[in-house]
Amino acid sequence: MSVKVVITAVSVILLVGVVAGFFAVIQHRKHSGGTELSLQMKAVSNFCSATSYKEACQKSLNSVNSTDPEQFIGRSILVAEEAVKKFFNYSDSLIVKVKNNSRTKMALDDCKDMMSYAVQSLQASYSEVGNAQLHSISDRVSDLRTWLSAVISYQESCLDGFESDEGMKENMTIGITDARELTSNALAIVSKLSEILSKFGLQLKAPKTSRRLLSTGKDKYPSWFSNVDRKLLAKIDNSNIKPNAIVAMDGSGHFKTIAEALAAAPKQSNVRHVIYVKAGVYKEYITVDKKTINILMYGDGPRKTIVTGNKNYVDGTPTWKTSTFSAIGDGFICRSMGFQNTAGPSKHQAVALRIQSDRSAFFDCRMDGNQDTLYNHANRQFFRNCVISGTIDFIFGDSPTLIQNTLIIARRPMDNQLNTVTAQGKTDANENTGIVIQNCRIVPEQILFPDRFKIATYLGRPWKQYSTTVVMESTLADFIRSEGWTPWAGEAFEDTLYYAEYNNRGPGASLDRRVDWKGYHKIDKNTAMRFTAQSFLLSRENWLPQTGIPYIAGLRS
Repeated sequence: MSVKVVITAVSVILLVGVVAGFFAVIQHRKHSGGTELSLQMKAVSNFCSATSYKEACQKSLNSVNSTDPEQFIGRSILVAEEAVKKFFNYSDSLIVKVKNNSRTKMALDDCKDMMSYAVQSLQASYSEVGNAQLHSISDRVSDLRTWLSAVISYQESCLDGFESDEGMKENMTIGITDARELTSNALAIVSKLSEILSKFGLQLKAPKTSRRLLSTGKDKYPSWFSNVDRKLLAKIDNSNIKPNAIVAMDGSGHFKTIAEALAAAPKQSNVRHVIYVKAGVYKEYITVDKKTINILMYGDGPRKTIVTGNKNYVDGTPTWKTSTFSAIGDGFICRSMGFQNTAGPSKHQAVALRIQSDRSAFFDCRMDGNQDTLYNHANRQFFRNCVISGTIDFIFGDSPTLIQNTLIIARRPMDNQLNTVTAQGKTDANENTGIVIQNCRIVPEQILFPDRFKIATYLGRPWKQYSTTVVMESTLADFIRSEGWTPWAGEAFEDTLYYAEYNNRGPGASLDRRVDWKGYHKIDKNTAMRFTAQSFLLSRENWLPQTGIPYIAGLRS
């Protein structure tokens, strides 16, 4: 499990002075051959020392005609973007060759979509570096790690689509090699920036924090909520808010469908756009696209305002496109709505809600399905006071995801199947991704699941090599197997994954017979603090309070 690197900036004068002094010394040093060591070569060596693909790193950074660390950081991101664009063109050229194979053609189309999202994330990362002075780049590390981790998620999602065509998957794996390696290198450089800069003689001070935990008493919001956020959420609570758009199936609103309301929403707007969806069962497949940002959507309750569908893998739809509702545009907030996929366990992968919206939040929502109910695809996500139900891998993906105060319900799978609550998909050790479940209840669905002890039910299994999941301060019912966790079929990621538990309660929380994998940990309070909201969902802007959703910033005790 990679640990989020938190770096604070020191003064510009100190930084420039230290780095300049270091460069002055380096210019006079001689290597073993007695010739002067190139400052530029030394800088390349320092940056590439943090990466896994050093040959690719050196080749990409040798062209930097500068000794400015910002140039090396920016260049590492730019070459990754160029490689992703090249792979986009490569995958596009293959579509005409597989026109008679519908699944493979859909997978190639999906790859194009994924790579377009990847390019967007890389462009945002490059812009973030370009708009920052070196002394302030450290403030942006969390954002950069999130976006570069998302690029890796998209790359892996592209390859995952070729399960039914091994020959094409092999071709695509070869074709995406440069993009994967260069993205991994850029992520490593950003993740280990403090370590790299220390080689230039720069020592960064520890951060100061004045954040407070969730306030007590009558105030249910954290003490650092802005007045605007408090008022907005209070208006929703009191049904006294005036939304920008109202959706009502009976024609009493501005639109009859959610899709129409989203189509009319402003694009690329920094002003929050509020959509109220009245009670009703909306049989729609909804996508909040990447240009539709800063949407706040709310309904009349998760059992009253419901978006439902039944797309599934067995009937020919790729997993990520089975989603009934997809949130892509950044800053999406949802409250008091339900999302369903009713395909049933026999249809295998069938997603109710898929999210890649960065800094997204869901409060008082419900996600119901069977296999793959909630797809935490990419970018930072927060859930509070929700209900999530399913069978196999029903919370899965590769994003930084924190789920608090939520009821997690295991449903009855098909005969001879097991239940796994999570399947996290981290593939690069430097990603800042993982699933954190805090102060939740994990229980069986009693009515449909009376013989729960006959069904093997686990907290999770490792979908990918560095699968990361933490369950803490939660209540685990008696149906959770004593081992707690189970391997992925045919894979052995027990040494590289990061699974952890802290201060859980209930009959399923005993740690006496848990798995003895190298990657499994019974963590202490200090380690658990790394997976709280104030540490795990960092960004340059304190985004979570701005959503207007109450949350626990640290640990409960």
